[in-house]
Amino acid sequence: MAARVPAHAAPVAAAAPHAGMLTASAPLDTALSLPDAGQALRITYLSTNGVTGTGPVPVTAEVIVPPGSPPAGGWPIVAWAHGTTGVADHCAPSANPWTERNRRYLSAWMKRGFAVVGTDYQGLGTPGGHAYLDTRVEAYSLLDGVRAARAAVPTLGARVMIVGQSQGGGAAFASAAYAPAYAPELDIRGTVATGAPYITPALMQQLLATPTAPGAAYNPLVVYLLYLAQGQAGYQAGFRPQDAFTPKALPAYHAAASLCVSDLTDRVKKEGLNLGNALRPGFAKALAPALAAMQYPTLRLAQPLFTGTGELDRDVPPPLQLGLVRAACAAGTVVQAHLYKGLDHSQTVNASLPDSAAFTQAVMAGRPVTPQCTPTPE
Repeated sequence: MAARVPAHAAPVAAAAPHAGMLTASAPLDTALSLPDAGQALRITYLSTNGVTGTGPVPVTAEVIVPPGSPPAGGWPIVAWAHGTTGVADHCAPSANPWTERNRRYLSAWMKRGFAVVGTDYQGLGTPGGHAYLDTRVEAYSLLDGVRAARAAVPTLGARVMIVGQSQGGGAAFASAAYAPAYAPELDIRGTVATGAPYITPALMQQLLATPTAPGAAYNPLVVYLLYLAQGQAGYQAGFRPQDAFTPKALPAYHAAASLCVSDLTDRVKKEGLNLGNALRPGFAKALAPALAAMQYPTLRLAQPLFTGTGELDRDVPPPLQLGLVRAACAAGTVVQAHLYKGLDHSQTVNASLPDSAAFTQAVMAGRPVTPQCTPTPE
């Protein structure tokens, strides 16, 4: 599939299509960049289709470079995996300003001396549907985005930290898991994941058995399940949403195709949707392909992993995140897990910065990190 080139972008010289190939580059609007950044671009590149596993598809990304001169060896890279924005093209991060939380978070990384390469993921802002939470889609998009960014900006160096939140926390883990086979040339030093999802049949049963929090009129997990189903509908012919969702939830399912996350969340809140009134008994069977695509190819990462979990996270409940910690530790990954007392899904992102800074300094310098597989609230 040929890459779609924005009208304002300068096309790159033709070559044989391949994964990680830069196809277009244009200045990123200042309103979409980070404060006090140096060079900022929106790039289009080719990535392997993560749904089918073969053939190139176009993907877009942001590349934001710190001001000033690069250090010896070039700017180290934060390969940023974004959290849930939606599945519609207009929800692509590179077409929207940063949220205040992410602006603060990524500015902190830039001040540490990292360039930011943020993929939109396959199907967000480019042709085709977005296979939401598909780990292979996310990993290929992120890894090829780093390849393309290094072609677009010669001052980018080889060292990479993979960093993500929520959907992006899972994408970060997946990228680190796929990298040794898919992009072995990348010098990945470590992974920082906050709010990372992980699901097994046992954890799914635990999740469904957990009552809605007192005073809560809705459950944020419904938002993610609606997007998960929309993603599956994009690649599975004959998908029947009525097999997964109740009549009460079907209008929100159809709206999820076009609503970005804040608007869909408002709708789910307004309609009071929770796991009990939104899901049909056979929903797991109906969504089996999408749930299977959430699995990681391995739980043993080649580099150390930092995780940050909010004690009061309702978006990705702590049992899911700590389940990933336990599974990764058991598989042999060096994990440094942190649990933040009294904080929710969003608050944990910036609260984790001091701890992730110490972790990052160690892995970038090749020093060992202290494993912590059973975190206590901090």
